[in-house]
Amino acid sequence: MEKPYIVHAEWDAQASVWVVAASDVPGLATEAPTVEALLAKLEVLIPELLAVNGVSMSEPAPFELLARRFELARSAA
Repeated sequence: MEKPYIVHAEWDAQASVWVVAASDVPGLATEAPTVEALLAKLEVLIPELLAVNGVSMSEPAPFELLARRFELARSAA
């Protein structure tokens, strides 16, 4: 298997969406309300953007989604 493309996503609390913050895929910029919805979008967008950028694909492009969300855990006391 070839090296996967890496996609970093972060939670935007103000907009209540997961946003692609960085990736190995040129031109990738998208957002979605859930991680599952973001994955579904990436499955479509990544091959499309790779084709636009002249990357030939004989098999599906592997990718790894790294999602990060910061929260505060408060004491009940």
